[in-house]
Amino acid sequence: MAAATDDQLGFASDDDAPIGYMKRTRDYYEAIGYTTPYRWAHYTSAPFQPLKKPLNQSRVAIITTAAPFDPARGDQGPGAKYNGGAKFYSVYDGDTSQPHDLRISHIAYDRTHTTATDSGTWFPLAQLKRLAAEGKIGEVAPRFFGAPTNRSHRVTIETDAPEILKRCRDDKVDAAVLVPNCPVCHQTVSLVARHLEANGIPTVVMGCAKDIVEHAAVPRFLFSDFPLGNSAGKPHDGASQAFTLKLALRVLETAPGPQTTVQSPLRWSEDASWKRDYSNADALSAEELARLRREFDAQKEIAKGLRVA
Repeated sequence: MAAATDDQLGFASDDDAPIGYMKRTRDYYEAIGYTTPYRWAHYTSAPFQPLKKPLNQSRVAIITTAAPFDPARGDQGPGAKYNGGAKFYSVYDGDTSQPHDLRISHIAYDRTHTTATDSGTWFPLAQLKRLAAEGKIGEVAPRFFGAPTNRSHRVTIETDAPEILKRCRDDKVDAAVLVPNCPVCHQTVSLVARHLEANGIPTVVMGCAKDIVEHAAVPRFLFSDFPLGNSAGKPHDGASQAFTLKLALRVLETAPGPQTTVQSPLRWSEDASWKRDYSNADALSAEELARLRREFDAQKEIAKGLRVA
């Protein structure tokens, strides 16, 4: 009877809601043996800086958590397993007039439901250039910036965010679009967005982890209910990527105040069952959990070596 009523009233499945990544990852890490829960950044208010000039006169920068491809750092190709050896621990930048091969093997994107075959889903430089050519923005900033995905809030707040602010100021950036991938990436860019905004640079976060971004209280957020790794649109779908960036820029222009969230109307699939899978400890056997713990510990040691180096 309930199912029939749901159909009659057009109700969606209870599964068809944004994934609670903070709880999901907390439960997952507890299941593999890490019993100290991670403290996610939490604020109840956000700074807010209106655009100082019209968007079609503004210089816009991209801030990404993707990493430059380095063939010496193991498998970073589509579908590669989590690769701690590909991580970076300092802010970097790249010339936006040149092509770049940025990848996401170093972070915990949704490897079950996306394969990382199209960098346009996490690095919207081509779309931003197209909008500049069409006169929708003034120009693309001369550099984009890479934000290290750091579990340490203090390092992000006291080291990385100020460095990104400095580089934005050096490039006379008027506004920034921040594009995260994994759960911690969403926290990282949220903290960076808050710092930029508090220091006069308007921002918009494009992301897929609604709970994490809103927990950190960002000025503006475009939420796409897609698997992690697709903050800038669907893979191999130029229309989706164009729509997503245009909508993010509209949020940048029109947000009435801080903590404005707009949800994209685009859907990943009519079947919402994909939302059950990411880091779902309840779906894993004891043997699988033990294997995942061993793999995670091994990757931690690799990443630790990079930090020390």
